[in-house]
Amino acid sequence: MQEIGKYITQWLENYRISAQAKGFVIGISGGIDSAVTSTLCALTGAPTICLTMPIRQTKAEFTRANEHMQDLQQRFSNVSLQTIDLTASFEALENALPLHSDTHPLAMANTRSRLRMTTLYAVAQANGCLVAGTGNKVEDFGVGFYTKYGDGGVDISPIADLMKTEVFALAKELEVVASIQNAAPTDGLWEDGRTDEDQIGATYPELEWAMRFNGEASLLTPRQQEVLAIYARFHRSNLHKMQPIPVCQIPAALKPSSLS
Repeated sequence: MQEIGKYITQWLENYRISAQAKGFVIGISGGIDSAVTSTLCALTGAPTICLTMPIRQTKAEFTRANEHMQDLQQRFSNVSLQTIDLTASFEALENALPLHSDTHPLAMANTRSRLRMTTLYAVAQANGCLVAGTGNKVEDFGVGFYTKYGDGGVDISPIADLMKTEVFALAKELEVVASIQNAAPTDGLWEDGRTDEDQIGATYPELEWAMRFNGEASLLTPRQQEVLAIYARFHRSNLHKMQPIPVCQIPAALKPSSLS
């Protein structure tokens, strides 16, 4: 994993230079993906802004995020830290929208993610930086386990070709704090701290197996068949996130000649 880490770091630096950006902004959730991404960005030597954006966050998530940020700042002089509490902003949206977290929990959970995306881009633009995404391969291209125009709204995706287990292996190589390496993966969008496995119904190793599976389903165990069905259901329902936005292509014959 050491060579993979070096490769991604160089890729990040090359892209930053070509984009004429000063550095990177990363939202820190207290999870493994944002910890690895922010460490890789810090390794470039370019200014790296780590931003935590609590919205009624669980204490454990907030504590892990801050532990990682403090550790990273001690290790890298190019890392700066910011905390922007978005709870009041989120509650203002709750009051303005004809929705509420109790009655429309998923809609409001995704609203949290989109509010954070807006904040990341505001900070990035103010500092001439790129927003670094934290999605991994199984989330981004397998089950689509992210918010469209939320944590899916980024400039670059440095770890999107790594499976979740590979991200954990890279975290060990990068010496990410133990509390994050040992924590169960969670998207941080729920006040009850539910894990990704709670929401999906399968572990990441199981999902990775399903993503790679190309055999005879009738020969599988009942659990394997269940995991395959879970994977297929999420992939199918979230395919719209993974494909380009559909564009209605108007036939030339229907357009005025001046617009053709």
